[in-house]
Amino acid sequence: MLNYLAQTPTYDYDYSRDLTTAESTGLLAFFGAYALIWLIIAAVSIAGLWKIFEKAGRTGWHALIPIYNYWILAEISGKPGWYALVTLLVWIPVLGPIAALIVAVLVSIGLAKAFKKDPVWAVFIIFLPFIALPMLGFGQDKYVGVKAEKTDKPAE
Repeated sequence: MLNYLAQTPTYDYDYSRDLTTAESTGLLAFFGAYALIWLIIAAVSIAGLWKIFEKAGRTGWHALIPIYNYWILAEISGKPGWYALVTLLVWIPVLGPIAALIVAVLVSIGLAKAFKKDPVWAVFIIFLPFIALPMLGFGQDKYVGVKAEKTDKPAE
């Protein structure tokens, strides 16, 4: 029994062999379908963002410019535009993704409030933007902007 347990398994796999035509065709089909799905998701998200920008009185094609579109989205949400620069910190381990997530939550809550939606919509915007952004952009929702919150101090 101990001799059986002491044996080391051997694997006779030839790592030098090439992929067969069927294997390479299958991989190509898989990655092609994967890329097509992500392109569709990106196009739907950009179209929704484009319409949100137009509802807010901004130029729609700004949705195509990567960091600048988040800058405009932050301003539409009532947050400072420099929040978009926090997305560049994602490459810093641990703190970068946490900071980017906090900013995404703040911007999403502001965007939901700008369209008179509940702050719970922020979760929807963060996790399913390819559904939430077109719903805001193409839906019946009106952009009302973010009004300054009331303070207890009287105006002077």
